[in-house]
Amino acid sequence: MRRPWLLSSITAAALAAGQAAAVLAPAGAQAAALGVQAAPGGPVPRSAAQEAGAGARLAGCAKTTGPRRAHCYLSVLPDSAPIAANAATACTVNESAGYTPCNLRAAYELTALSAKDGGGNTVAVVDPGDDPNAAADLNVYRSTYGIAKCTTKNPCLAKVNQNGVAGSYPAPDAGDAQEISLDLDMVSAICPKCHILLVEASSNGFGDLGTAINEAVTLGAKVVSDSWGTGEFTGENGWDGNVGHPGVAITFSSGDGAYAGGVQYPSSSPYVTSVGGTQLTPATNARGWTEKAWVTPGKPPAQGSGSGCSAYEPKPPWQADAGCPARTTADVSAVAANVLSYDTYMASGWYFSFGTSVASPIVAGLYGLAHNPPSITAVTFTGTSADPTITVTGSGFGAGPPIGSPQTCQSGDTGDDYGSSGLWFSDATQGGWTAGQDGDCIGLIVSAWSGSQVVFGFGNEYANYPAIQSGDQIEVDVQGATFSGPLT
Repeated sequence: MRRPWLLSSITAAALAAGQAAAVLAPAGAQAAALGVQAAPGGPVPRSAAQEAGAGARLAGCAKTTGPRRAHCYLSVLPDSAPIAANAATACTVNESAGYTPCNLRAAYELTALSAKDGGGNTVAVVDPGDDPNAAADLNVYRSTYGIAKCTTKNPCLAKVNQNGVAGSYPAPDAGDAQEISLDLDMVSAICPKCHILLVEASSNGFGDLGTAINEAVTLGAKVVSDSWGTGEFTGENGWDGNVGHPGVAITFSSGDGAYAGGVQYPSSSPYVTSVGGTQLTPATNARGWTEKAWVTPGKPPAQGSGSGCSAYEPKPPWQADAGCPARTTADVSAVAANVLSYDTYMASGWYFSFGTSVASPIVAGLYGLAHNPPSITAVTFTGTSADPTITVTGSGFGAGPPIGSPQTCQSGDTGDDYGSSGLWFSDATQGGWTAGQDGDCIGLIVSAWSGSQVVFGFGNEYANYPAIQSGDQIEVDVQGATFSGPLT
């Protein structure tokens, strides 16, 4: 049975069908002082249409390759001017130069938060294919704009395949690499102190991508950014379990076909945050910007922020719009036009990027700033040693347990395994046995779960191990928070 995910306040304002998503905009005026001026030796001016995406070409990953095969939502235009011309004045707003990390943070009043928050939080980026230059390109982007590089002393980037293995990656792909570079850049722009986990799926098939998402969560990510999808299809609900991770914020691009392009999946899953796109324009108002739904020029527009009413997904309880009886997309939007990114794998370096592929990792970065890591304050034992009940008290555990896997050491076993960062218990005093992890024979039976308390017992295999006693030295993990100490 799927458990509903308690959406954060960022997704609370669901939209009427056919409307652009609510703009991710601040109430105040951080950017009022940012005027429109050209950087010395700056770029050749571009038209308003070009700044909205006219003339940009689809990235290689944006091409549809078959049913139930994902594609990205990205178009790019090479930046012909030396980026250094705008790097020295990276907070100067210059539409022709493209938007920098400082511009993005100022536009959404994130400057102060980005400078101090996000440390200790892991934001995963899931994409198909390999980008061999991912780390090097990310460091160029970060260093260009004064963000600390990812190094051994500042290990802010880790890269694994869909099985969690570093050093054994899928085949490189230039189109996928461009998307990967963009995603890493956008998370870094919004949450420079966040740890980024790049999980590369073996293919753009939904099976491999689902495996990659689950691996990201198993490895401790509390935020997962996804910039890919496809049109809705019969039976899509059966895949929803891959994104049904309570306590984990998972973002998906809503698509680039505007309303006429149809609802995209997994953006339409009720377990994710569906992210649409906007266009930012500098202004002389108190905010310093205006913001509207992103569309490229034309009738109908060639591209635009995807939205609509799902054909297959039910309306979640947190949506109340009357115009759509089912799941409405999108939930929230962020800038999707004229944003700079850097990629050199079979590519020329700096690009203007367009599409909801830009917006999804921006919102994921915002979740990274806002996410409070779980913590454990106490672990207590009630009942008898033969039939104990364990109560874990703390905060940030999420609304419900992660999806468990039934314990199957022996036929008839009871209890579930919850993975290395979901829920597990180990007793060092009684020989070091562990319950709740894949490969161990003792399952866990959860009887209560809230954001501040988890209560569980042990499956039938517990009877075959030394029983716990009050005062035992134990270790418990709940959603990545670990407690080591005496059982009281």
